[in-house]
Amino acid sequence: MQGKTVVITGGTSGIGQAAAERLAAMGARIVLIARDQDRAAATLAHLKRIAPAAAHGCHLGDLSRIADTKRLAAAVAAAEPRIDVLINNAGAMFTSRQVTADGLERTFAINHMAYFVFTEGLRGKLIASAPARIVNTASIAHMGKTLDFDDLQSEREFGWQITYGRSKLANILFTRELARRLAGTGVTVNCLHPGVVATRIVNNLGGAMWIVGRIAKLFFLSPEKGAETLVYLASSPEVEGKSGGYYDKCKLIDPSAEARDEASARRLWEISERLAARAA
Repeated sequence: MQGKTVVITGGTSGIGQAAAERLAAMGARIVLIARDQDRAAATLAHLKRIAPAAAHGCHLGDLSRIADTKRLAAAVAAAEPRIDVLINNAGAMFTSRQVTADGLERTFAINHMAYFVFTEGLRGKLIASAPARIVNTASIAHMGKTLDFDDLQSEREFGWQITYGRSKLANILFTRELARRLAGTGVTVNCLHPGVVATRIVNNLGGAMWIVGRIAKLFFLSPEKGAETLVYLASSPEVEGKSGGYYDKCKLIDPSAEARDEASARRLWEISERLAARAA
């Protein structure tokens, strides 16, 4: 990773921060995409202590808003001569249904649409930088879930577990369709289950679920352990040229049958394109 540029969303806490630190220690220059200025500044300061010679950077914005995500992608593309690795890692879960300024359910907006819009905004730069990699953080939470294309915004059915799981299913479908579309460009894309990790993601759970989540975190993997597969996909020569895979514990495994449905992957892509265009 010496001298390579890694752009990462969700890199100021949890497995994203652990991965950023590990990749910086391996020689990479890290470009953070962050929402919270204080956490971003603290993470940047830590990265500079790890690798003081690298000109680590940061762009601030709100990935729940499509226009801001497009702005961020344009700013990164303009600022960076090349991008060797893009890591889409930012994610959230909520116990109550919330709607963004674009009219999207907030989990879907952050966990899926931000991946889609940000990656599309950087696609040209990634291709120009080939060989390059895209890594998407998905989850085993996708198992047992299906996408209801007539209710992608969870208006009829909302529950934090099912809505979060569906967003992670969307991550895998997006990865597979993007891999198909990027074939032959020198840009690969893979996704992963990081394990059940003690991160800030449970902080948005309210009431009794917040308490349960805080207790459960005591038994979860550390962010450093959870980041191992993410770092592996971003850096290992073992996955050079491999694309469209779903990994757990640094091993290629099969996701659910629903996550391997090519028709669903194409349909989700087409809907995502329309949603992104509508919010232009």
